[in-house]
Amino acid sequence: MLLAGCGFHPLYAPAADGGPGPAARALAAIDVAIIPDRAGQLLRQDLQAELHRGGRLPARYRLAVALRLADQGAGIQADTSTTYIRVIATATWTLRATAPPAPVVASGSASAVDGYDILDQQYFSADLEGRAATRRLAGALARQIATELAARLGRLGPAAALGAAAR
Repeated sequence: MLLAGCGFHPLYAPAADGGPGPAARALAAIDVAIIPDRAGQLLRQDLQAELHRGGRLPARYRLAVALRLADQGAGIQADTSTTYIRVIATATWTLRATAPPAPVVASGSASAVDGYDILDQQYFSADLEGRAATRRLAGALARQIATELAARLGRLGPAAALGAAAR
């Protein structure tokens, strides 16, 4: 009760009719653009899963994401061999309205760090671990981006969350 008096409202609260609330409807109306490379495909799939939890609505927004992965050797031995790889993922994103002139509604970035061990002479294992790290990073970035989008669209108010800002 006190929180409602100061303007606080739950981000994912259902609508009065019991259906999805404004944030869930706004997220369901976001189309995710193609993201290049395998890591981009994983990120796009995870974003779609996060944004369209309650189903999809006709697209009122288009999300464009640029993904960058950087590997760093972190476990360096005396013979200069690497035993641990740290992977740093950075995604910069822009949300635009789909209606002309397609103004930018929100933009931002997300980052996550993961890593994996490289066992001596176990290159196949290292490749599998690298793929698993990429999958975990895609999920972490998708959750960050979806949460930020829900918060930003929620701040714009119910009319924007329903797509009026895109007109």
